[in-house]
Parts: sequence; structure tokens; C-alpha cells
Amino acid sequence: NDSTIDTPEKTHKYLESGYAENPVQESFWVVSLDRKNHPIARSMITLGTATSSLVHPREVFRVAILAGACAIVVGHNHPSGDPAPSSADIAVTRQLREAAKIIGIDILDHVISGHAESDPTGKGYYSFRENGLI
Repeated sequence: NDSTIDTPEKTHKYLESGYAENPVQESFWVVSLDRKNHPIARSMITLGTATSSLVHPREVFRVAILAGACAIVVGHNHPSGDPAPSSADIAVTRQLREAAKIIGIDILDHVISGHAESDPTGKGYYSFRENGLI
């Protein structure tokens, strides 16, 4: 039983039940991880409208610091089903990456979850790490 969160697919699967609570709204989550990448907390930061959810590094790192996280992965869903990142998603990820350096808590990935049938790649999720953006 490997409970580590160390691949985009595991992040996607780990957050699925969270997204299912509000399937038509975009929600942004932080998974706080210990030194061995085991999850120690899962926190919803924002629940947006059907089209947008903006997040500030302050909220993301507040929950990570309070949880005593060594690292985090973040994720959000695209209710449309297409996990391709928007320009806002890219900007937020860049902000989080910069904040992580200053705070000293690694951000391992940002995974956007959609649906495999709406995803041109067929995976159903998009990983900023896999695409060289983290």
C-alpha cells in the first residue's frame, strides 16, 4: 500500500473525491506532504464559480505551514473537462513557485483535473511538472 503522492496521476486520483463534492464548480486544493511525500492534510482553498477560481499564495502556504508540510502539491478541476491550463492557471503556478522558494516548502506539482474524454491527450489531467513549468 503505497500512499505517497509522487506522480500527477496519484495527485489526480487523490483529489477526485474532493472535486466530486462540487462537480460543476472549480475548486482549488492543497495537499500537504511530509518528508516522504505522504499526505498529512488535504485542504480546499477556494470554491469558484463555474468558470474561475483564483487563489493567492498566502492561502496556499498558510495551510501548508499550519500542517507542518515539507512539500505540497496543488490541484484544481476544470468542470468543462478539458484540463489544458488557462493563462490565469499558468500565472498562479508561477506565483506559487516563487513563493515556495522564499518560504522553503517545495511545490512538487500543480495538477489540473478534467475528464479523459474531453482531454486531447486522453489522460484527463494536466501536470505542470510533466510539462516543465514547475
